[in-house]
Amino acid sequence: MKRFSRLLAVALLALGLVGVAQAHKDDIDINRLNNSLNQLSSDPTLGMYAQADQALARNAIAELANASSHDRPHALYMAERRVDQAKAAAQLEDARTHLAQLSREHDQLLLQRSQIDANAAQKELEFQRMQYQMAQEETVRLQQQGLEAANQADQARAEAEHARKLAAAQSRVARAARREAALAAEAARAMRSQMQQDSGSAAPEPAKKKAHHAADSGH
Repeated sequence: MKRFSRLLAVALLALGLVGVAQAHKDDIDINRLNNSLNQLSSDPTLGMYAQADQALARNAIAELANASSHDRPHALYMAERRVDQAKAAAQLEDARTHLAQLSREHDQLLLQRSQIDANAAQKELEFQRMQYQMAQEETVRLQQQGLEAANQADQARAEAEHARKLAAAQSRVARAARREAALAAEAARAMRSQMQQDSGSAAPEPAKKKAHHAADSGH
């Protein structure tokens, strides 16, 4: 009895340590995502952009904190994608703002070209054109990142839906298998019962034949 109690105590302690380790890992992931999102929101340049995406990311982190151990991997994946998408969206909006500012400055330079030295204006215009082209390329890159992040989120939702449907199908198959096993067991019991009844009704027949033979011998 004492040995069983010690084994039970060790098992409970091990389970407790596993739970503490898992909770600690959960806290690390949640803290990491919160810190990343807080860094974005407090950024003096990017923090004002992509407010809707930042809100979606915070909701995803909250869902991760409340997710069960079964749903946690998917919730963690979605939270990470939401945070990445918020960053990409903020960078994209900042790039667009910068691009618009460069465009206005470019237009202003064109208007001032007639008032300043033509050669210097041409050099400045070329520099601005290069900056404008670089900003356009950066905008395209950020748009592609945002699109990829959105596609990854859609794919994750589709995979989660497929997993739920697969689990439901497996559950139905398991229930059908249990029903078939129960019917097979019931049929086996009925067959054994019938065989026992047949054996019981056939046993007295030799005794009757023996009694009849004894009567004939007496005559």
